Amino acid sequence: MKKPAIQTAIPLRRYSYGEFTLTVLGEIESGGDIRYAWVMAVSQGQDPEPGLYLTAEQVAGSGHDMRIIMPDGEQVIGHSEQWSDLDVFVEEAVKVVSRLLNLSDETPYQLM
Repeated sequence: MKKPAIQTAIPLRRYSYGEFTLTVLGEIESGGDIRYAWVMAVSQGQDPEPGLYLTAEQVAGSGHDMRIIMPDGEQVIGHSEQWSDLDVFVEEAVKVVSRLLNLSDETPYQLM
């Protein structure tokens, strides 16, 4: 699986969502051409290796693309100027994770 090219980042929030842990990273230094505003890494159970990422990538001009990265590929799933706001990004990313992982009966709990 292709992963975001992150050299350094600060964990800002962590959520428990069913059997998954969602970790939101900020202040990201990347090793590539992509400038990340936020990255949400999703891991399952006790596995420390994320199996899913959602990213808010700064786009030249204005706004951010939201990209989903999974073991079988990646794609941009939307564009918004509002995703520069951490709360707005997290809200939308949690909705995407809920749909992808069929967690509609679960409630995410913020751990940090």
